[in-house]
Amino acid sequence: MHERKLGEVVLRVEGISLSFGAMRVLNNISFDVRQGEIRSIIGPNGAGKSSMLNVINGVYHPQQGTITYRGVTRDQMKVHHAAAQGIARTFQNIALFKGMSTLDNIMTGRNLKIKSNMLQQAIYWGKAQKEEIEHRKKVEEIIDFLEIQAIRKTPVGKLPYGMQKRVELGRALAAEPELLLLDEPMAGMNVEEKEDMCRFVLDINDEFGTTIVLIEHDMGVVMDLSDRVVVLDYGLQLADGPPDEVRANQAVIDAYLGVSN
Repeated sequence: MHERKLGEVVLRVEGISLSFGAMRVLNNISFDVRQGEIRSIIGPNGAGKSSMLNVINGVYHPQQGTITYRGVTRDQMKVHHAAAQGIARTFQNIALFKGMSTLDNIMTGRNLKIKSNMLQQAIYWGKAQKEEIEHRKKVEEIIDFLEIQAIRKTPVGKLPYGMQKRVELGRALAAEPELLLLDEPMAGMNVEEKEDMCRFVLDINDEFGTTIVLIEHDMGVVMDLSDRVVVLDYGLQLADGPPDEVRANQAVIDAYLGVSN
């Protein structure tokens, strides 16, 4: 496994419970994420993994528990607070603007960084022009980093699935996040695409110093990339620890990994 030096705790979720009507989606979930860590959340379909990410970035509001991010404790996170504080997110089902180019989709990730007002942008002079040039430069750096120069002008709706996933990652990176939430970034990919995505995840963590929370079904990927793994099973927390420890946990084997693993 990739050796990383982890810093202090940047995110702590404590006693998070989330229900939709009579359906309990998360039940008393607690774990933390350290600076510079790749932290994985695993579990079968319906385990509550995506819901947990939605609680962290403020899409869902839990009925119980607290979220502490960078020392500030809240009952719930709001979406705009999460974004303003450097939390970015990709989605299980790609959420891109299909008619827009790769470059323009990634540019939308810069929205929070834009300081000029609408009038300045409309007449495009001075500060707004300078700012636009700076944002485009940053976007071009991301395009180079993700090796997608050849599709920079292509409408994303015409791209294969694996490339769309890469563009969505680029849009999240455009926000220059401190905490990046990746919801099954390798789902539906072939072996080669998965290897590329693994390399990008490691490079984002290594070169940008970005802390990453990752949901992924591929156990090989999880065990290779992660510093620590938390295991959910139908809203309950089964295990939390280093990959080897989690892989050897009998409850995890019974519920999720199966005898073949």
